[in-house]
Amino acid sequence: MKTASVVTLRSDPPAFVEPTALPVPLARARGRLDLGFKRRGAETVLAALFQEGCAKARFPRREAEAFAGAVLLNTAGGLTGGDRLQQAVRWGEGTAATVAGQAAERIYRSLGDAARIETRLAVEPGATAEWLPQETILFDRARLDRDLQIELRGDARFLGVEAIVFGRAAMGEVVRQGTLRDAWRIRRDGRLVYADALAVDGDPAAALDRPGLGRGARAMATLLFAAPEAQALIDPLRAALAGAEGLAGASAWNGLLVARFAAPDGAVLRRDLISALGILRAGRPLPRVWQC
Repeated sequence: MKTASVVTLRSDPPAFVEPTALPVPLARARGRLDLGFKRRGAETVLAALFQEGCAKARFPRREAEAFAGAVLLNTAGGLTGGDRLQQAVRWGEGTAATVAGQAAERIYRSLGDAARIETRLAVEPGATAEWLPQETILFDRARLDRDLQIELRGDARFLGVEAIVFGRAAMGEVVRQGTLRDAWRIRRDGRLVYADALAVDGDPAAALDRPGLGRGARAMATLLFAAPEAQALIDPLRAALAGAEGLAGASAWNGLLVARFAAPDGAVLRRDLISALGILRAGRPLPRVWQC
């Protein structure tokens, strides 16, 4: 006996069910770089290199009178909320090397979290270290947390600069909202010898317009030189800064020389920094990436 099949036909379509929206995780840039230099005879050469994610290093041909060097780059093209960049560089005993940035770092608008850059530098006795990244540009509503820690041992010498530009003046950009946390810590043989922290929150343009803070500046930098001869260079440096296009001043104490800069835009800031670096680097040519 056959069993009959029953098929029901409908003229109206079934009710539409709204799909459940699933959160889509945002892509985050992650980068980690570990770099080391060592002495081989009279030369400074690469001792170690680890690179992961968007953090990379390149090693250009050494120019006349220049130290050995490395150029760091971020292949992500910039950072935004939640991105993380970790950098560690070690100068072995007796080495001399310059580490520079391939281009200005860009910090774009954040939807929540801050971008974070952590830098750890270690300089062994007898070594001369130069940390010369190019400026960091903050766009409107950017959020950046940057931490730089330097460990000097024995008679190690260190020259470093960190610069911040709030928007691109040539493009008519104004940063009306954003957050910046920028901290330096320098220790010599484990003892804290320098600590500095900058915090900007809310309306950076309004804060920088205040006479006691920026007097209308849209770019600023700190230049630090730690060496036995630091105090002896204060007068030549101040003489060079007397011709600065922006605002600049310098102080020296206990083997440290610190200069601060404020300028209306990144171009003026760069020119003033190059003038100061020429004094502290005894006229040696800057890395070629600084001249691009």
